[in-house]
Amino acid sequence: MCEIIFQRCNIVILLFLYPSGLRVVYTHFGAFGIVNHRSMQGTIMYKHEKQAVERLQSNHIHMLPTLSTAIITFFLIISLLGTMLFPMMAFADEPQPVAQVGNTTYMSVQDAIGHTSMKNNTVTLLADTTESITVTPPKMVRGVTLELNGHALNASNTTAITVPANMQLTITGSGTVAGGDNPAIDCRGASRIQGGNFTSNTTLMRFAETSGASAEASISAGTFTAPTLIGMLDDAEHLGYVSIRDGEYHGAIPAGLDTLVLMGGSFSTTENLTPYLANMAGLIPNGDDSMFNISELAISSAYPTVELEQGSTLQRLTNDSLLDFTRTKLNGISDYRLVADAEQLQALNKQIELALQAVAKRKAFDAVSQTVTITATRNTETADGGADPQFRTSGHDEASTQVTVNIKSIAKPEEPDKPNEPGKPAEPKQQPDMPRTGSAIQALAVASLLLLVAAAVCAFITNRLRSS
Repeated sequence: MCEIIFQRCNIVILLFLYPSGLRVVYTHFGAFGIVNHRSMQGTIMYKHEKQAVERLQSNHIHMLPTLSTAIITFFLIISLLGTMLFPMMAFADEPQPVAQVGNTTYMSVQDAIGHTSMKNNTVTLLADTTESITVTPPKMVRGVTLELNGHALNASNTTAITVPANMQLTITGSGTVAGGDNPAIDCRGASRIQGGNFTSNTTLMRFAETSGASAEASISAGTFTAPTLIGMLDDAEHLGYVSIRDGEYHGAIPAGLDTLVLMGGSFSTTENLTPYLANMAGLIPNGDDSMFNISELAISSAYPTVELEQGSTLQRLTNDSLLDFTRTKLNGISDYRLVADAEQLQALNKQIELALQAVAKRKAFDAVSQTVTITATRNTETADGGADPQFRTSGHDEASTQVTVNIKSIAKPEEPDKPNEPGKPAEPKQQPDMPRTGSAIQALAVASLLLLVAAAVCAFITNRLRSS
């Protein structure tokens, strides 16, 4: 319920606005002064309505006759509603401002950019708009901030936003920059993208480094969707220095953008990305949404300690076979390869060779242990053998791990039987002499005969001595 008192000159109207309709309770027209407190929706007055009428009557305001009051009230209501509605309709038909700088609003974003100053260089969108803008602020103003403020800037007939050389644009806030069939951004100067949703049906963002100027861009937030995300302007000699620190990217990045650096962010594809990764960065699969997040590389070994023993595992190791044997790998897709320390691997293979020789010569071999350091080393050459021109943030690698290889001891084997010489029959083995029955009897007989002979001789001699 709302009480409305309309008073103009000598005319007074008391109305009550209810959800069900409008009730006119009291009217006064100067000299006519006749009382009327009948409602347009009935003759029953509510208590609060009577109290309102009594307040007006206390001011000696008289009322009109019923018929006259009703007619005049009708035309007054029509006049009142017309007075209220016509300005609103006229206001709705007028163009609305789409941008603001300070406390001043403007009918176009381009006009707002032209009214920025060194003290106030932020252009805030107030509504969705369709226009292509160029960052051309007044003289002495070299940087403009575009606050999207939840609204959309749609390209009209060319690139949505153009940043000339020696100009700087910072884009902040939530909102959309839609290029349509045109790029969303063309940049020859400096750009800082800190938020927003950027879309295009062609190349999304184009940059240029020429003999006269070089683009510089830093992207730290936002969502970017297009068939091709980044490209070069037609007259560009190089891309310029573009770094991606975060954000979500749906689309392809072509090869050959020599000074693009990827430090962070989430990407829908890994194609062509590894040469652009910053040092010690890799693409780590995100199992939740099939995206790849840029994160710090790490090395892991499933078997940091392994053993070699006589048999199938005792053999010389190469760089790759050592990685396979210990299952050492990086945690993501990257422009790095794992390299074992050459001197340590050589020392390990020397011990393996000594063990193999001991086996061949049937000699004993004492157990030894060798530690090998494995380091992630960046690829520094292209497929054709030339130097990779990709910009590097530093010149050294920082990730490494160690694995230990133990060679088990080998005992001296027992001497085997000597093999037969070729062409020579085998000599029978000598068996221990065993007594033969016939030979023993013959020997005993001979011995007995000799004893008899000796006894006879002794007896003959004895008899001769006695007879003499």
